[in-house]
Amino acid sequence: MSDVTQLLNSGDAFRHSDAGANELLSLIYDELRKLAAHKMAHEAPGQTLQPTALVHEAWLRLSGSTRQSWNNRAHFFGAAAEAMRRILIDRARRKLAARHGAGQERVNFDEIDIAAPSADEELLAVSDALERFEKLDPAKAQLVKLRYFAGLTNEEAAPLLNISVPTAKRWWSYARAWLYSNLQR
Repeated sequence: MSDVTQLLNSGDAFRHSDAGANELLSLIYDELRKLAAHKMAHEAPGQTLQPTALVHEAWLRLSGSTRQSWNNRAHFFGAAAEAMRRILIDRARRKLAARHGAGQERVNFDEIDIAAPSADEELLAVSDALERFEKLDPAKAQLVKLRYFAGLTNEEAAPLLNISVPTAKRWWSYARAWLYSNLQR
């Protein structure tokens, strides 16, 4: 059993001491940073949010919830992926809010080109479609969250969901097709 799983299985003991929380963070920080960096690599150029900030915000959301507990490593990383997804969605919505410029893009006058489609609008569309898909098939939706928002491969996500890699590949193909057809509407 890994150190992370042991800490998570010890109940909420790590929440009641800074030493326990620091120990857990030191064990998972590199993995969370890698996932955040992978996700941020797909964000629009000029993004001001850095992977480190995304990890810290996700950690604050996860550790700040006194009622939250995790059963195992897979449950924790699923919660971390969901926290990162919600942070990115909230950020995209805030950017598109009328009081924040209603989707206006920053322009670098040194590099004036034809405007590209907004990555924030695409992220919101994917999130909305994923919420509809989650009502139909929560297990496959969890795979999408791990693949799309956390940047995991099928080989990395399959053990977290307790499924085989071939099953993960089938689920991923189905979920992509479903999402694609629903994003075209």
